[in-house]
Amino acid sequence: MSVMHSISPSSVLRRLFLRRRSVPAPALRLACCSAAASLLLLAGCKSAVHLKYTATSGSPQLLAVYEGWFGHPSHIAIGYSSHDPATVDNQIRKAQDMGLTAFVMDWYGDREPFIDQSYALLQKAAAQHNFHVAMMYDETNQETGATDEAVADLTAFRDRYLAPNAPGHEAYLTYQGRPVIFVFSHGGYTNWDQVRKSLNHWDPAPFLIEENLPEKYPNAFDGDYAWINPGPQGWAHDGSNWGQGYLAHFYDTMVHKYPDKIIVGGVWSQFGDRKASWSLNRYIAPRCGDTLHDTYNLWHKYFPDKQPIPFLLIETWNDYEEGTALERGMPSCGGRPALTSFRQISSAASGS
Repeated sequence: MSVMHSISPSSVLRRLFLRRRSVPAPALRLACCSAAASLLLLAGCKSAVHLKYTATSGSPQLLAVYEGWFGHPSHIAIGYSSHDPATVDNQIRKAQDMGLTAFVMDWYGDREPFIDQSYALLQKAAAQHNFHVAMMYDETNQETGATDEAVADLTAFRDRYLAPNAPGHEAYLTYQGRPVIFVFSHGGYTNWDQVRKSLNHWDPAPFLIEENLPEKYPNAFDGDYAWINPGPQGWAHDGSNWGQGYLAHFYDTMVHKYPDKIIVGGVWSQFGDRKASWSLNRYIAPRCGDTLHDTYNLWHKYFPDKQPIPFLLIETWNDYEEGTALERGMPSCGGRPALTSFRQISSAASGS
C-alpha cells in the first residue's frame, strides 16, 4: 500500500523541526563540570555521579536510527526499497558487524502505511538474526485530537507488534524487562501526561524516551536522547561546529539534574542538507572521521567508568536525505585507514 501524497508531510515536518531547535547556552552548565574545569575537578564530579539506570553490560548498547521510507516516491531513490527482505537482511548483518544491537525506526502509525509495512518486515527480520528493533514515535502536527491520536497509535502498536502472538515480538528492544519507545514530539500538541497515564496500564508499562532535555512533561518521560545539533555557535559554513557544546550541556545537565532518568547519548558522523529541495545549507563536516569519533566518545567525560549510560544512539543508519547515513561506511580521508566497526574506535577522546 502506498501513501497517497507526493511529499510526505511527516518527513518535511521532521526537517522543519530541526530548523527550530534551540541550543542551550554553555553558560548554563554547572561550574564543576564546565569545559574550563580542571581534570582533577572533573574527576571529582564524575566520582559523585549516581545514576539510576546504567548499561546492562560494561558499555552502552549501540542503537541506530533507521528510516523505512525508501522505495516510496516521496523520498529520494537510493538504490533499494525498504520493503525488500534481502535488503533488510543485509542491513541487519552489516549493522551487527559494526557492533550495533538494534535499529530504532521512525513510525507514524496509520498516517504512513508504507512505513508501517517497513516496520513489520524489519521486526520479523530482526528476530531471525538475534537483532533488536525499537520504535520512534513521530507524533502528529495536528492540534485537534493529538493526544487521543497518540494513545490510539501507541495502543495499536502494542497490539500489532508487542503482543505475544505478534511476528517477531521477541526482537523488540527492552530494558529491565520493559519495552523502550522513543518519541519525536515535533507537533507540540500532545498532552504526554495523559498519554503516560494510559501507557501505565500496559503490562509491562513501556519506558518513554524523549528528544533533548526534559521540558514540558518531565514526569511523562523516563529518559532523554541527544539529537544532531551543531552547538551554541550554530551552523558553520565549513561544518566545523560538530556539536561539542550541545552534547556537553546535554550530558552535564542530565547527570546533575536528571540522574534518575535513562540517558541516551547521541552519536553522528556528519550532516548535510545542501542538495535537498528544502535545504537551509546546514552542514556538519565529517572531519575525516573525527566527528564520529568525538561524538562517540564524549560521554566518557561525564560518567564514571563503572556507571556507563544504557544506550548510545547512532544518528543515523540510513537517512540519506539529511546526509547522516553510516550504512555505506564510516568517514575517513587523508590516508587514514577506514574503520569498519565501532569496536575500532578508541574510548579516549581525540583531544577536541
